[in-house]
Amino acid sequence: MPLWLIFHPPGTFEDDSAKQALSKDITSIYTGIGLPAFYVVVNFVKLSPQDVWVGGEPKTDQPFIRILVDHIAVRIENEDLSYKRTADAIEKALKPHICDKGYDWEFHVDETERRLWRVNGMIPPPFRSDTEKQWAKDNKPSRWDGAY
Repeated sequence: MPLWLIFHPPGTFEDDSAKQALSKDITSIYTGIGLPAFYVVVNFVKLSPQDVWVGGEPKTDQPFIRILVDHIAVRIENEDLSYKRTADAIEKALKPHICDKGYDWEFHVDETERRLWRVNGMIPPPFRSDTEKQWAKDNKPSRWDGAY
């Protein structure tokens, strides 16, 4: 699963339509490579400007958005081009929602060991397997032979 934590100040991502638009663009990154949409979790975490400090100073001059992404379902191939492609896809998804609004932003991606992940208590099926394709089609998990 990709887990996105979007830390943002008041005045940004205040309404459901803004959150939904960004969440849909994020989700399309992953459904575009065949992952089920329900794997993608986006949490918006509102922080007061007094709780965000950059370089030892409060960040109050303009909105600052900090994004943490945790990839679990698929690990990025360990090569520069794969990392660049991934970072470029993330920036493309963020652009209309953050960059084009003049906000400052930063993101990073961690990769968690897939063997430490469960969905509804089940081991997820292998990437691009027939079972994962079925999960993507159904947009929900279902029991499968390797689940436990």
